[in-house]
Amino acid sequence: MIDLVIRSRRTVTPEGERAAAVAVRGEKIAGLYDYAAPLEAAADVDLRDLALLPGLVDTHVHVNEPGRTHWEGFDSATRAAGAGGVTTILDMPLNSLPPTVNAAALEAKLRAAQGQCHVDVGFWGGAVPGNVKDLAPLRERGVYGFKCFMSPSGVDEFPPLSADELREALSEVAGIGGVMVVHAEDPELLGEPGGPTYREFLESRPGESERSAVARVVRLAGETGARVHILHVSSASCLEVLERAQEQGVAVTAETCPHYLTLAAEQVPEGETAYKCCPPIRSEANRDLLWDGLARGVLSCVVSDHSPSPADLKVPDFAAAWGGIASLQLGLPAIWTEASRRGYGLGDVARWMSANPASMAEISGKGGIKVGNDADLVAFDPVADSPVDAALLHHKNPVTPYHGRVLKGAVLTTWLRGRPVDGVPHGRFLLGER
Repeated sequence: MIDLVIRSRRTVTPEGERAAAVAVRGEKIAGLYDYAAPLEAAADVDLRDLALLPGLVDTHVHVNEPGRTHWEGFDSATRAAGAGGVTTILDMPLNSLPPTVNAAALEAKLRAAQGQCHVDVGFWGGAVPGNVKDLAPLRERGVYGFKCFMSPSGVDEFPPLSADELREALSEVAGIGGVMVVHAEDPELLGEPGGPTYREFLESRPGESERSAVARVVRLAGETGARVHILHVSSASCLEVLERAQEQGVAVTAETCPHYLTLAAEQVPEGETAYKCCPPIRSEANRDLLWDGLARGVLSCVVSDHSPSPADLKVPDFAAAWGGIASLQLGLPAIWTEASRRGYGLGDVARWMSANPASMAEISGKGGIKVGNDADLVAFDPVADSPVDAALLHHKNPVTPYHGRVLKGAVLTTWLRGRPVDGVPHGRFLLGER
């Protein structure tokens, strides 16, 4: 017996967009049929010309619980995810207290998240000075890989790795599996913010700091055999280094974020520190080059880097304000707004925001509308206008640079493993296997 059929003339599958009926049995996709196929099912939903997308996979989310739950917590973050068409998130190891740098800290996080998750949640471990011995136990417990910084993280309890420490950690990761995801900025090329303006902040974090750090990571990955992933690429100067390494067979992938693809330095109003993030939003010309890198596959993933904070930390001074952008609920319409304007289709968006992140992190059963995968599905209206009111988002704190903008596209329903995300938590922990 089929439990659910969802029909759409715009079903986005890995093979392309087609008219189809998706059959769900239990929690899995049991079959794909012709749009009008007669199927006996307990429930039959016809979206007609609305799009049916795979649930998005966001591998870069700072939930912050436990310890900084007033910034964001599992309940609010996963509500926002579901409302934005995201059915799987991977939680970053920092900004929570304790940070996820050993197995005991992961257990504390699991206890804090229990019963609160509206979507499926997996976890990154942290690589910090002195914890190489803790990486294997974290991997055994189910983290998908490890996050490290090459420059100060912004919180004292998660310090960066030196070049020698990074090499040691990569050697360990090469042996135990998973991937090292790297915040790549060269601290020697970072300046002091100096003043309160956005121009001064931007000048303090030049694109060359990213390029230099990425070159070092690529070299060490080649020497150690570790698989690496470069986080939140904001500078197009990194693309040449990444493309050359990929052509040479180095196991390196890279992501960028909605804010780097949809916003530009020329648009940042003075004092509006909702736009502050590290690395920073750069020029319009740079943004165009990032889109080109995405189209060519040098950048493979678009994920949120959702890094929220209370409004009182977003003081109107770019030198002093917390650096992080809240956009977990808004990533899909934000990207669709710009992607459709540039001539890309929903299949491109699904690849960048679902299939590729799932592949990068090796999350099984996610990332595409295909038989055997979890029935993680999104009804999406690609032509609707979506005005953004920060106060109406599920994010715990109403701070976002998208406030007041009108985005294109609206998430209407999100199904997690065949069940609507409806305010009753039924997300699961995703603990990967070695």
